[in-house]
Order: sequence, then structure tokens, then C-alpha cells
Amino acid sequence: MQFQTINPYTGGVLAEYPAHTDAEIDQLLTQADAQFAHWSEGPFAVRAACFRRLGRLLRDRQEELAQLMTAEMGKIMAESRAEIEKCAGQCDYYAENAETLLQPETIPTEARQSGYRYEPVGVVLAIMPWNFPFWQVFRYAVPALMAGNVTLLKPAPNTLGCGLAIEKAFRDAGFPEGVFACLVADVPALKAVIEDDRVGMITLTGSERAGASVAALAGANIKKCVLELGGSDPLIVLADADLDKAAQAAVTSRMSNAGQVCIAAKRWLVEEAVAEAFTQRVAELIRGIRQGDPFDPAVQMGPIARLDLAEGLEKQLQQALAQGAQLLVGGQRNGTQMQPTLLGNVRPDNVVFQEETFGPLATITAVADADEAVQLANASRYGLSAAIWTADLDRAEQLARRLRVGSVFVNAVVRSDSRLPIGGVKKSGYGRELAGPGIREFCTVKTVYIA
Repeated sequence: MQFQTINPYTGGVLAEYPAHTDAEIDQLLTQADAQFAHWSEGPFAVRAACFRRLGRLLRDRQEELAQLMTAEMGKIMAESRAEIEKCAGQCDYYAENAETLLQPETIPTEARQSGYRYEPVGVVLAIMPWNFPFWQVFRYAVPALMAGNVTLLKPAPNTLGCGLAIEKAFRDAGFPEGVFACLVADVPALKAVIEDDRVGMITLTGSERAGASVAALAGANIKKCVLELGGSDPLIVLADADLDKAAQAAVTSRMSNAGQVCIAAKRWLVEEAVAEAFTQRVAELIRGIRQGDPFDPAVQMGPIARLDLAEGLEKQLQQALAQGAQLLVGGQRNGTQMQPTLLGNVRPDNVVFQEETFGPLATITAVADADEAVQLANASRYGLSAAIWTADLDRAEQLARRLRVGSVFVNAVVRSDSRLPIGGVKKSGYGRELAGPGIREFCTVKTVYIA
């Protein structure tokens, strides 16, 4: 079987990659399993040194890797360069902090010594998406490997070049063979990998459907999962908010990466008293976005990563309009180029309120007050993150407690940060990545009691 990567802006074929055979997959698993014993028993300092070298290498190759990313999935070069820098920062953070985050805990009991420690799980199978083809990998792989695990990465088919470039970067940075390997395989081949006793756990970032399938298979084989799935994140704008800053943040959150961000603000819930003024501000900002060739420094938004994804978003848009939403800005598609789009008069029963929209489409729903905003924010099967814009920080803290999501950002754009855990509730998945909770997800907890 052959995979093709295609430039979403030009439609041209970039490269072809043969899938690994069953024998090659078995060899990768054997190699990873054998390397785990050596890698996990080594000191943190050795692993940290590898990641410090990797961080430097990423910065040295930033332009080359950014160009590959832009060619394969279409994000503008500024975003690609920033993604590589973020990955390098992730290497730095865990090289510095992993040992402290995994310190054994001593618990006083009647024993001479008692407590618990964190130990690695073994081979981690990672199924990663295309929208952040470098960051999503480094987000899990750095803490997982610093904890002593090894990993097999299954990248998305349309960003295979990025996955293989990451594998090469690990190798060139001096990581032992078998610590990090790229698995070129179609979805059906993953069943046997998940069932294999050499695989200790699975982490997946992707769709709700993919997460449900992997979780069911992992559960049948009694294996732990970390799942970051879909999101339909609310952004609440109250009447006392700084509307200029809130509008800029809303548009930045929704339209970056051509709207292909799980934690983007997708449902804008705006208090009626300021709904018109807020709408005018965001509409003006959205109209000003320049779309086109992602390699052009003047362009602010590239294409959607695949034609089928653009067609799916257009279908959601047309259904939303048929259900009574008002088209305020954009709405036209040319191949993979979907205009930045703004919809008003979006009711809670509308398809774009109920479903995740993965592309440059924002919605505005007017609410009577903060209580209705929280009610509608929670009226979703997703619960990844949320943002609140208000001048009243005490009220914001109270509202944050009521939101059924994994993260709440007040007067700021929701973003991932190595120092803070990220993850969802409800259909947005379970488990956490980043910070202390994120590295501990890739560990087992062993109690040690010495009488």
C-alpha cells in the first residue's frame, strides 16, 4: 500500500510512502520492547541531555521543517515556524523539570518506609492528527519518553513527511534506536498493534469517532488510553468586557491555523447588551483576513488541509443557513480555500452549535445574561475548554467553576502551555497532557511498603 501527501494549496503530489508490512511492524515492536529496558533504567540526566540536543536541533532546522509542514497541511509559514519553536520549548521544559515532577512520594505509616513511585508503562502507541503535525507529537512524546517510556508514532497519512522528519530528528539528536519510531500504516493495521502485548498504552488526538474506536479496542485489551478528541469551545463575552480585546481574541482563536484547532473558540456567546457592537468588531476583523498561498509572507490564512474537509465544512454551513443562521461574512469555497466565515442568529438547535466545525467558521449567539451563557456553554456533548471575557474577575472565577470543561481562560486566548495540563471532559476525551499531570499519565503508580 502506498500513501501520498498532497499540497492542499496547489493540489500537487508531494511524495509517496510505502506502508510498513506486517513483518516490519513486528520488527518495530520488537525493537521498541527491547530498547525499553535500557532506556527506562537510565538516569533522568541522560534522557534530559538527549532532549536538550533535540531542542537545539529543532531550532537549527526550523526553516526546513516549517516549509515541510506548510507544504503538507497548508498552515502559513509564521504559524509553522512558531510550532517548531514550541516543540523545542517542550524539550527544554521537560529536560529541566521531569525528574522533579516524578519524584517518589513518602507516606508516613507504621512501616519502616512506605510510599509510592512513578514508573513507565513501556511502549506507547501514539495516533496523532495532521493539524499540528509537530506539536501534537512533541506534546505527548517528550513527557512520555522523559518518564522512561518508548514510543511508536502513527502520524496522519497527509502529514507523513512531518512524522518521518520527526523520527529523523530524534535519531540525529542521538536517541537510541527503538526509543522513537514512525509507524507508516493504515487504520486497519492498528488493531493488531493495540492488541499486541508489547504495547503498554495508547494515546490519541483526533475525532470523537476515532477516540471511541480506539478506547473500545484498548478497553477490550485492558490498556490505558489518553484521548484528546473534538471540541466546540464556547467564548463568553459579558457586557462589561473590553470589546476590542475580546473581539481580537475571538478572531485570533477561531481563525488561526485556518480554524483547524481543537481548542479554538467556536461558539461565541455574547450578552445582548453588547452583541451588536461585538458583531461589528469581529466582522471587520474577519473581512480583513488575507487568504491565499501559505508561503506568501503577506497571507494570514492558508487552505484547509484536505479537500474532503473543506467540502464537509461547506455542507455544515449550508445546513446552518437552512436552519436560520444569518451569513454575515464570507461563506464561499474555492477548492480547499474556505473564506473566513461569520454566522449570526445561531440558535442552540443549529447544526453548527451542536457539532464541531473544523475550519474558519465562527458563530454568534446572543444571550440574556451570564447564567444563560453558562447554560448554553454547557449545552454541548463536548467539554474541551472555554474562555470568559469580563472586567469582573471575581464573577469570572465563579462562572469558571460552573463550566463543564477541562480548561477555562479568563480574558485570554485558550492555548496549550507546557506548564499547564490540558484535556477534556464529556465527549472531548479523558486523561491529561502537559505539566505534572501530563507526564504522570504515561506512568504507573507503584506502592512500596517496607516493614
